[in-house]
Amino acid sequence: MIVTLTPNPSVDRALDVAQLEVGEVNRAHATHIDAGGKGINVSRALVAQGLDTVAVLPVGGRDGDLLVRLLADQHVVARPVGVAGETRTNITLVESTGVTTKVNAPGPTLSPAEVDALLGAVEELLAERPEVLVAAGSLPAGAGEAFFARLTGLAARYRVPVALDTSGVPLARAVRGGGLQVIKPNEDELGELVGRQLVTVGDAVRAARDVIAMGTESVLISLGGHGALLVDAERTWWAGGPALVPASTVGAGDTTLAGYLGADGDPGHRLVTAVAWGRAAVLLPGTAVPTPEQIDASTVDLVVDPDPTLALKEL
Repeated sequence: MIVTLTPNPSVDRALDVAQLEVGEVNRAHATHIDAGGKGINVSRALVAQGLDTVAVLPVGGRDGDLLVRLLADQHVVARPVGVAGETRTNITLVESTGVTTKVNAPGPTLSPAEVDALLGAVEELLAERPEVLVAAGSLPAGAGEAFFARLTGLAARYRVPVALDTSGVPLARAVRGGGLQVIKPNEDELGELVGRQLVTVGDAVRAARDVIAMGTESVLISLGGHGALLVDAERTWWAGGPALVPASTVGAGDTTLAGYLGADGDPGHRLVTAVAWGRAAVLLPGTAVPTPEQIDASTVDLVVDPDPTLALKEL
C-alpha cells in the first residue's frame, strides 16, 4: 500500500478552448471536472493500474464533499479530514496546441488543531507500515513551512520511506532535515533549491548530489517534454521518448511519480516506467490518468550516465 498526503487539495475544473484570447470572451468546447492535488493525482494513477493506495486530504464545504465523491467514483480509498474552510477550486484552460494556463486558488487556512488532525490521520496509516508515504503539493496557510519536515520525522518513527514533491521553502526545509527517500523537482525547482541555474545534465547531476549529501537517497528530476533524470549517490539515468502533442500537461508529473513508486525492479526500469506513465498522461484531457492499455513503455529510451555536457533542452 502507498499512502499519499495532499495538504491543499482541489476540485480541478478544466476548459478546452481552440485558442485562449486574453481579454476576450472565450468559448470552451469541452469541460472536465477531476479530483485534484498532487498526492491525489498519484493515488488516482496508482488505482488506475490496480495498485493499493489511500489518499489523506483535508476537506471542507461543498467542494470538499464533491472532492470525496469524485474520489469514490474513481475507486480511490480516501481518508478525509474535515476542516472549517472551503476546499479550493483550480481552473485550467487548455488550448488545442496543448498550451496550458492554470489559475490555482490559495485554499483554506488550517487551524493548529486541523493540522494536528491531518498528521494524526497520516500516523494511523503509518502504523500499518505502508510501502511509502507520498507527500505532495503546496501547503495551505496555517500548515507552517516546516510541515513536510515534521511529516518526515513522523514517518521515520515507523520506518516508512517518504517521497516528496513540493517546491520553495517547504522543500528546502524538508531537504535540510534529511531522511527522504526521493524528491521529484523539475529543473527550475531543483535550481531554486541549490541556488543556481541548471543548463546541462552535469549541472543537474551536481545539484542532485548536493541534495543527496543532505540526506535524500535519490532525486527524480522532471524535464517535461525532455523526459526525466534519476540521480543517486553513484549513478545517473535518463529516460525519454519522441516528442508528443499534449492534450493536457496538468498532473502528468504526478503520474510520473506514481509510475516510479509503483514499479518494481532496478532504478532504470523504474524510471522507464515512470516516464511511460507520464507520457501517457499528457495525451489525456484535464487531469485524467492513464489505464494499463494506454501506456507503452516501448516508446521510452533509457540512457545510463548520460553525457554531462549535454544541455537539458537537448535531451
